[in-house]
Amino acid sequence: MTETVKLDIMSDPICPWCYIGKAHLDRALAQHPDHPFLIEWHPFQLNPDMPKAGMDRRAYLEAKFGGKEGAVKAYAPVVEHAEKAGLNINFEAMKRTPNTMDAHRLIHWAGIEGRQTAAVSALFKAHFVDARDIGSAEVLADIADGIEMNASVVGRLLETDADLDDISERDAHSRSMGISSVPTFIVGGRHAVPGAQPPELWAQVIAEMAQE
Repeated sequence: MTETVKLDIMSDPICPWCYIGKAHLDRALAQHPDHPFLIEWHPFQLNPDMPKAGMDRRAYLEAKFGGKEGAVKAYAPVVEHAEKAGLNINFEAMKRTPNTMDAHRLIHWAGIEGRQTAAVSALFKAHFVDARDIGSAEVLADIADGIEMNASVVGRLLETDADLDDISERDAHSRSMGISSVPTFIVGGRHAVPGAQPPELWAQVIAEMAQE
């Protein structure tokens, strides 16, 4: 029996490179079903100062990238890499950029029930494919329901401050470790692998671990 190796993933559900990086990792893991990874997802907000209600996506992008041209230029490689990974990103339909704090709380609660990766997958799909507002408590409760969590419990928790401080502290801890962009993968608590790495890299990592 292969010894398990912790794979910690710092990610944000509205980060397109995190979505692409997960698709690459998923492909490698599917090709190596005997992989040793025990995966845990960790919160990292791309926009920690985002208003609680989120904001108009166009206004957000133009402010972040200095106008429409800058935004188009910044997203061209995202579109290209998403297509290569076999992913569809419905940028046209996205109207708002959400605050992701509550989405991170949902991922945390899903982890307690052993449904963390299912929650991450469902959030990526809701945001990038279905263009739903994953800052909305109603949407998050519906996502919880879709992964067999108790939607009414999640809805009630979202009305409280439950785990807000914990998520903020974990996010701050990652930044204090020098992580400044996501996705960042930490293998076995030792090796940081930044960015949306291709499946071949993960296959190589898995092969090296098998030899050890």
